Amino acid sequence: MHNGSVMRIRKTGKKTSSAEQLPARISKTDYYLDIAQKVASRSTCLRRNYGAVIVNNDQIIATGYNGAPRGTRNCIDLGVCYREALGVKRGERYELCRGIHAEQNAIIHASRFEMMGGTLYVVGVDHGTAKLVDGAECCRMCKRAIVNSGITRVVIRDGVRGVLEYLVADWVRDNLGELERKGGKLVPRMVSGY
Repeated sequence: MHNGSVMRIRKTGKKTSSAEQLPARISKTDYYLDIAQKVASRSTCLRRNYGAVIVNNDQIIATGYNGAPRGTRNCIDLGVCYREALGVKRGERYELCRGIHAEQNAIIHASRFEMMGGTLYVVGVDHGTAKLVDGAECCRMCKRAIVNSGITRVVIRDGVRGVLEYLVADWVRDNLGELERKGGKLVPRMVSGY
């Protein structure tokens, strides 16, 4: 017989009354970052597995993960990362990498009209340790693509700094962070990334 109280079933199958505390609902930011982290599990990179999700008006527009171009052999299939084999440092010599970055793959799979004003969520996981990447940041090439896509905000889950939010307009104002003043001269700034 129904006495007017609300009953809920948890995954355990145990019935709980509405007076009992249920787990808190996660934020939309964590929701989309969790999806990006799951997308990263499709990555074919032997160094770092990144996932990206483009969202606009609370709708997922596209997802992407880092890996070799379609129809070509992936690093996990080859069993070698050329940059790793050559001792290339993180954030350098991308032309040696076989992969397309997660951000680029997501952008490729969406129309600019859909991305205009949207948010890009990015998560990186170290392939060897399965831990979040420390110092995660979009590389210069991805920043350029993001600026041209019309995306206005980027949210990154970082292993040390937590959740970081960037406004693309700030990247444009700061010339994509590519230059810095040293000794009175503008010189290229080396950034971290993949």
